Amino acid sequence: MEQEVAREEEERKEGLIEFYDSFKDMFEFFCKNTTIHGTIRLVCSDSNKMKTAFWTLLLLASFGMLYWQFALMFSQYWAYPVVLTMSMHSEPKMFPAITICNLDPYRFELVSEHLVQLDRMAEESIAFLYGINTTASLFHMNEKNIHMRDLSSTGNLSRSSFKLSQNFSLLRTTELNNKTGKRQSHVGFRLCNATGGNCFYKTYSSGMDAILEWYRFHYMNIMSQLPVIINISDHEEQIEDMVYSCQYDGEPCRPSDYVHFHHPVFGSCYTFNSKGTDSFWTATKPGIPYGLSLILRAEQKDHIPLLSTVAGVKVMIHNHNQTPFLEHEGFDIRPGIATTIGIQQDEVNRLGGNYGKCTTDGSDVNVKLLYNNSYTLQACLHSCFQHIMVRKCGCGYYYYPLPPGAEYCNYNKQPAWGHCFYQLYNRLRNHHLNCFDQCPKPCRESLYKVSAGTAKWPSAKSQDWVRQALRHQNGYNSTSNRKDIAKVTIFYKQLYYQSVNESPLLSDNLLLSSMGSQWSLWFGSSVLSVVEMFELLIDTLVLSLLFCYQRVWSRKTLEVARTPSIPNMSLTLENYRVVQEEAGKGADPAHTHPSRVTIAMDSNSDLHLHPLSSKVEMPESHPDVVLNGFRYMKDSSSEMELNH
Repeated sequence: MEQEVAREEEERKEGLIEFYDSFKDMFEFFCKNTTIHGTIRLVCSDSNKMKTAFWTLLLLASFGMLYWQFALMFSQYWAYPVVLTMSMHSEPKMFPAITICNLDPYRFELVSEHLVQLDRMAEESIAFLYGINTTASLFHMNEKNIHMRDLSSTGNLSRSSFKLSQNFSLLRTTELNNKTGKRQSHVGFRLCNATGGNCFYKTYSSGMDAILEWYRFHYMNIMSQLPVIINISDHEEQIEDMVYSCQYDGEPCRPSDYVHFHHPVFGSCYTFNSKGTDSFWTATKPGIPYGLSLILRAEQKDHIPLLSTVAGVKVMIHNHNQTPFLEHEGFDIRPGIATTIGIQQDEVNRLGGNYGKCTTDGSDVNVKLLYNNSYTLQACLHSCFQHIMVRKCGCGYYYYPLPPGAEYCNYNKQPAWGHCFYQLYNRLRNHHLNCFDQCPKPCRESLYKVSAGTAKWPSAKSQDWVRQALRHQNGYNSTSNRKDIAKVTIFYKQLYYQSVNESPLLSDNLLLSSMGSQWSLWFGSSVLSVVEMFELLIDTLVLSLLFCYQRVWSRKTLEVARTPSIPNMSLTLENYRVVQEEAGKGADPAHTHPSRVTIAMDSNSDLHLHPLSSKVEMPESHPDVVLNGFRYMKDSSSEMELNH
C-alpha cells in the first residue's frame, strides 16, 4: 500500500499538467505571480481584514474606471468620426473644361407654329395681368428657324396632333400673410390631377417669375414633339457664329478642342477641353497671358426671350468628362464687358465605407445613370428623379434624359403630368424623396474657386478699330455700341492646389494605443497582464468543469455500488489461502475473525478476493466479505468445501 502511494506521488511530480486543488489555491497563485499591480495585497494582507477589504475595493474601482474608459473609446471608435487634413501641392496640371452658351435657344421649324401661338398666349396673359400691350415683334416670331430636313413627315404629324392647352391660364390670387396680417398678391396657374381633383396653385410672389415658369411649362410640352436625338452639329450655326476669337496660352484654338451641343434653355453651347487628355491644354504657368481668351458674340435679340431674361453668355467651369448642369451652376458674362476669371483648384478626398457614404465611379450606386459622362451628384439626382417621375407620372421631364422605352411629358397625352411633376419636385427639394439617400457624393472630386473682375470693352477710343478687325476677320457686321460682343479670359491664379483629405479621428492603431495607456494608468501593466487575466478566466472555467464532472461521477458510482445483483464468483484456493493468512495475522486465538476483503472483476467477469486491511477489527461474530457494498457471510458448508 505504501508503495502504491509513493508511486502515485512520483507520477504526480512527473506530470506534464499541474492544476489546482481549489479555487483558493488558484486565486492565491494568481495574486502572488501576476504582473498587475496591487493584486498581491489581497493575499499578503489577509491577516488584516481591513486592508484586504480596502485593496479589494480599490482594485474593483480601478477595474470599473478602466472599462468605463474603454466603453467611451469604443463608442467613439464605432461612431467613425473623421478629421480633415489639408495639404498644398504644386505641379503642372490640366486646364479645366470650359462650357459657354449663347442664351439663344433654337426655334426648330418642327415646332415653330406652336411657339408662335405660345408667344401670343404670353402677350395676352401679360396684358391681362398688368395691362401692358406687347406687340408680336417683341417675341421675334419672324426669326430664322432651324430646319431639320430629315424630319418633315414627323413635323407634319406633330402640327396636326398637338394643341396648346388653355387650362393653365395665369391668374392673380391673394393670400393672407400670417406674419404681417396683410393680404399679399400672388401670380400663378392652377394644376389638378387626372380626375380634376386635388388641385393647387403654383404661385409666385413675383409676377416675372410666374410668367417665366408658366412659359417654360408650355414650352416643355411643345418641345416634347421633337425627336429625342437631334444632331445639332449638322445645323447651320457653327462656332464662328458665336466665338470670334479663341486663344489658349498664346496659341489659337483648334477645331478638335471643343464639342458642340444644344441646351433647350441656354441655347447653343460649346465645351472646350471636355476630355482633358490633350497635352495642348496642360497648364505650365499661372497668369492671364497663359489662360483661355475668348471674344464672343453676345447679342440681346433672343429667339425665345421668355425662357430667359438675361442677355450675354453663360459660362461654366467644371471637371473633364462631366455633364455641365448650367441651370444649377455657372455665371453670366455681360455684353460690352471684358471679364477676367481667376480659378483656384481644390481637391477633396473622402474616405467612404464606415466613415461616410461616397462612391468612386458610381458603379455601386443603385440609381441607373442617364448621363454618359462620369459620375456626379447632380447627374445621379437628375437620373433618380427622372426614374421616379416615369414610374409615378407615366412620362419624363423634358430637361433630363429619358430611360429606355419612356417618352417626354405632353399634356395632350398626360393631362395631369404637371400636377404630378410639381408635387414630386417639391418632395425632392424638401429631401422627402430617397434620391439624396441613394446618391452619394464622389469619393474624389475637384472644385474650382473663381474670382472675377470686369471692365468696359472695347473702350470708346478703341471700339472702331476693334470692330473693323472683327468685320474683316469674322464677318462681324453689327453697328451697336459694345452691346453685342464680350471678352472673357479664364486663367489659373496659381498652379498649386489645396488637397482636403479625410482621415479617421480614431484609427485602429490609435485605439490600441489609447487602451494601452488606460491600462497602464489604472494597473501599471502591459499586454502580458491581459494574457494573465485570460489565463485566470480559462483556469476558473476548467476547474469548475472538473468539479462538476467529479460530482456527477461520484453520484454514478454511488448508484452502481447500491445495485443488489452479484455476478458469478470464482475463488481459487490460492486466493482463499492468501485471504486467510492476511486475516489471521495478529488476531486473537479465542476470537479469530478474518479481515474484510474486496472483490475485483477480471475480463472474464470472475471475482477475486483482495485483502483490505489487517488492522481493522471486525466486531461481527462471523467473518464476511464485502461485495460492492454487500457483505457475504461465510457458512460452514462453504468452509468445508474449501478445505477439501
